[in-house]
Amino acid sequence: MTNAIITVTARNKMLRARAGEINLPKIVGFVFGNGGVDENGAVLTPPEEQTALKGELLRKEIDSYTFVSSTKCMYECTLQPSELVGESISEIALYDEDGDLVAIKNFMAKGKDSDLEMKFQMNDEF
Repeated sequence: MTNAIITVTARNKMLRARAGEINLPKIVGFVFGNGGVDENGAVLTPPEEQTALKGELLRKEIDSYTFVSSTKCMYECTLQPSELVGESISEIALYDEDGDLVAIKNFMAKGKDSDLEMKFQMNDEF
């Protein structure tokens, strides 16, 4: 069981881009949500067909990206102290220029305090 997936939407876009049918839209941001766990706090496995977070709270542009290897890029995004105060974040996703989710990751809920900056990282790996 995995808690991170590449969406069917993303794979379809990659397939169409490789055939020359479309240009692949770049990843531009993170989506933060609170629907990555069940009522008991257990982490849910996102289905590959998922097109939206279960509990979307905020979309925000990426801060930066780093090529970790020839097949892995790490994206970073920071929540400022004033953002999502009091929320329990348990799901994040990367979205592309079209606004489509391309990768989703669920994890144990992380509470967000008003005096806390939180940095999130997510890998795009082939």
